[in-house]
Amino acid sequence: MIKKFFGAVILLMLALTQSVFAESQISYQVHVQNYGWMPPVGEGQVAGTVGEGKRIEAIIINSSVGIEYNAHIQDYGWEGWMDSGVVAGTVGEGRRMEAIRIRLTGSSADRYDVYYRAHVENIGWQDWVSNGRIAGTEGRELRMEAIQIRLVRKGEGYNHFRHRRGGYRHGYEDYS
Repeated sequence: MIKKFFGAVILLMLALTQSVFAESQISYQVHVQNYGWMPPVGEGQVAGTVGEGKRIEAIIINSSVGIEYNAHIQDYGWEGWMDSGVVAGTVGEGRRMEAIRIRLTGSSADRYDVYYRAHVENIGWQDWVSNGRIAGTEGRELRMEAIQIRLVRKGEGYNHFRHRRGGYRHGYEDYS
């Protein structure tokens, strides 16, 4: 009886997880100091940590629409543009990711805007930016600690979606 119950709970959790990612056109995961690769999150969710003083070292963005991104890395500066599914940043070098730019490519850029924001050391959450603008900092030696990414249909702007705060291990709390 107990095995059947827990089996049903696990199947339900898998189904819910799959439906969330199926509806989302973007997912992303970050490599965080002392934790390694964090679980992937869906569109609009927080990837990374808040309030722990841990640096993001790398990111992978997966999307069903054309997307590319590049990271500003401690001591290296801006990397080249990476396609969906490719690691931007470093793993195993202990270097902080300081900033990121994300842009859509092909026909996706005509239909959507990509909005994103960074949680930065000594600053907190920055304002949302979009379509290739810089989130994070350059030349200030500050680490990115978390990121949120959203796709929004052209013309809708970003004010219509809800923000989330918190992070892995801290839960999420919606606020407008």
